[in-house]
Amino acid sequence: MNDTLLVTGGAGFIGSAVVRHLIQETEATVVTVDALTYAGHRENLAPVMESPRHHFEQEDITDAPVMHRLFEEHEPDGAIHLAAESHVDRSIGGPAAFVQTNVVGTQVLLEAARTYWEDQGRPGGFRFLHVSTDEVYGELGETGAFTEETPYDPSSPYSASKAGADHLARAWHRTYDLPVLITNCSNNYGPHQHPEKLIPVVILNALEGEPIPVYGDGKNVRDWLYVKDHVRALLRVLTEGRVGETYNIGGGQERENIAVVRQICDILDETRPPGSTLETKSHHDLITFVEDRPGHDWRYAIDASKIEGELGWAPEVSFEEGLRRTVDWYVEHRDWVRAVQG
Repeated sequence: MNDTLLVTGGAGFIGSAVVRHLIQETEATVVTVDALTYAGHRENLAPVMESPRHHFEQEDITDAPVMHRLFEEHEPDGAIHLAAESHVDRSIGGPAAFVQTNVVGTQVLLEAARTYWEDQGRPGGFRFLHVSTDEVYGELGETGAFTEETPYDPSSPYSASKAGADHLARAWHRTYDLPVLITNCSNNYGPHQHPEKLIPVVILNALEGEPIPVYGDGKNVRDWLYVKDHVRALLRVLTEGRVGETYNIGGGQERENIAVVRQICDILDETRPPGSTLETKSHHDLITFVEDRPGHDWRYAIDASKIEGELGWAPEVSFEEGLRRTVDWYVEHRDWVRAVQG
C-alpha cells in the first residue's frame, strides 16, 4: 500500500494502532487528524511521529473549513474515520459532546470528503471507511449474535450517537454515491487503550493495590477483539470491501466481565507476586462490586462470517495471548499511563 490516507482520531487507541501499522508495515503516507482531547495523545504516535510519511494535524472534525482544507491540501486516496467520543460512562454524564463529535463531526467529514471527491472527478479508487461499534445494535439475550442485518437499538447516548453517524454515512453513499464502507466492531483491547476502559482499569488498579470496580454482578458478556486484529480487518475492508456494504468485525472471544477481571488477576498473581506489592494474598481480593451503570447492555456478540467469507479475514490473536500481551505492556509502560492521565 502506497496511497495517502487520512485517518481521523489517529492519536486515539484504535486510530494510533492503524497509523503505526501503516507507517511501520506499509509504504502509505498518513495524515493523522486528532483534536487531542482526553482520549487522543501524541504519546500514542511517538514511534512514527517523525516519519517523513506521517503528517499530524491537531484539528477538530467539527470544523468544516479546516476539514475541507485538509482534503484539498493532502489529496488523500482514502479516509478512515475513527474520531469519536467513545466512553459510555462519559456519555451518560455529558451526552452533548457525543452528539457534537460523533454526529455533527461525521456529517462535516462526509461533506468535506464528498466535495473533494467530486472536485477530483469522482475517482474510482477513493474510499471512505466509517468505523463504528456493535453497541448500535443494543443488547442480546443468552444466545445469538449481531449480523449486518440486525436492527439498530442503541441503549446509551454514546451508542445512539454512533448509530446516527452510521445512518449519515449510509445516506451519503445512497444520496451522493460517495464510496462509503462501514464497519461495526466488538470490544477492542490491547496496548495504548485509555486508562478509563475496563481492562486498563483492572490492570492499573491491581498494580496500585486499589479496589477493582466491577459493575453489577459482573455477568455482562462482551466479545473481545485484539486491536491489531482489528487494524488488519479495517485495512482489508478499506482495500477489498464492497463499496456501500457494512462489515461486522468480531474476535469470537465472548467472556463475562468478571471472568476477564479474574483472568487479569491470575496473570498478575503469577507474574508479580502479591507479597511485593500488596498486603492481601491475591489481586483477586481487590475485586469490588459496585452499582451497575444505567442502560448497561447485557450481552454483545458479533457474527463475523461476512468479512471472513468475503474478504478472508479472521482474528489471529487468542484472548489469552492478547490479554497477557496487554497486561505485560501496561506493567512496562507506567510512564505512558502517567503521561496520558496528565
